[in-house]
Amino acid sequence: MRGTSDQQSESLVVLSPEDLVPQEHLIGRIKPLADRVRQELSPTFSRMYARRGRPSVPPEHLLKASLLIALYSVRSERQFCERLTDDMLFRWFLDMNIRGGSFDQSTFAKNRTRLLAHEVTGRFFGAVVSEARRQPLLSEEHVSVDGTLLEAWASLKSVRPRDEEGDPPAPAGGRNPWKDFRGERRSNATHVWTTDPGALLARKGQGQAAELSFAGHVLMENRNGLVVDVVLSQATGTAETETALTMLERVPMARRITVGADKGYDTREFVTTCRSFQITPHVATKQRHSALDRRTSRHAGYAASQRVRKRVEEVFGWLKTVGGGRKLRYCGVARNGLWAEMVLAAYNLVRMAKLMSPPSSPGAGSLPVEDGMPQPEAPAARSGAIQGAAYSESASNGASMPTPARSLYPKLAFFISLLG
Repeated sequence: MRGTSDQQSESLVVLSPEDLVPQEHLIGRIKPLADRVRQELSPTFSRMYARRGRPSVPPEHLLKASLLIALYSVRSERQFCERLTDDMLFRWFLDMNIRGGSFDQSTFAKNRTRLLAHEVTGRFFGAVVSEARRQPLLSEEHVSVDGTLLEAWASLKSVRPRDEEGDPPAPAGGRNPWKDFRGERRSNATHVWTTDPGALLARKGQGQAAELSFAGHVLMENRNGLVVDVVLSQATGTAETETALTMLERVPMARRITVGADKGYDTREFVTTCRSFQITPHVATKQRHSALDRRTSRHAGYAASQRVRKRVEEVFGWLKTVGGGRKLRYCGVARNGLWAEMVLAAYNLVRMAKLMSPPSSPGAGSLPVEDGMPQPEAPAARSGAIQGAAYSESASNGASMPTPARSLYPKLAFFISLLG
């Protein structure tokens, strides 16, 4: 039957944003986690603002809005503010009323300085990690470290020599003039890029193009793949090992731990410093001049660390695709570091929500699980009246029939019923 279109709109509807969000939605499990973490930062929020004056947009809204931007791959803060006007799920996540207006995108830019001054995003990320540790979802013995290049929001055409004084001459071809760099040698030691002076030329491997980039570093625990530390730095040649040692030094250790890494960390300085921290380096060994010998690589734990450490690439993949980090949105190390902490906090919240979700009840055709082992179905649950009666009779008599007889007895009873 064809449905009809009702042209009469409802004049009065009593609804809340929570009524429009499905109960089984993943965001419904993320919101309580984010709210618990937000409550821990309430004293920090109070110190950020003056006691008098015009009330500002609550900083809780800005932090949770940054989570939504990462979770839903929103392209920009301006687009998020436009979407907040008519997206009821966003309003429910931010604890906003339906009739309340959206805030302006300049609110993010004006309050980012406050967030940087009070290290709010770093505290928020640390609170998420602490919540995962309380569950407990973190491995306290095995971690992995790795780094990646993130393309900077900078233009190669804005290059100028470092020793050049004064402002560069205005381009003759408009805002985006054509330039020919053929035959000109540029390096981080001799040139600087005015659109983002913190960005440096770096390449991912031999034969690949050098791009203006920053370096992102992640420390991941090996049990559930949660990120326990993140740092964004300049893309220098030694940034990976130096930043990795800084992150490892901050790890709370009750006993000796292991760290997995790729061949880029197979240096004598990294291996020696890890051992001085009471950390066993499980780094991939180079074919020649490796700093690691068979005393470490011969154990089964080394092979397990090398297998699990590759999961850190999933973190980088989520950061660059869902989190929108294929090309960075901000200039400078500090602002991009703030963005990386919020995106990976969102990544942890998604992982925690899935890991902490209650197990689904077994279906109609599944076996119940007891003590970790699947158990056979009860006799009455089997299909067929004759089979059910036969199994009930054998169970009531207390006889345990061998497997062949148990499979032949229902068939024999079936043929006897046909003959009778």
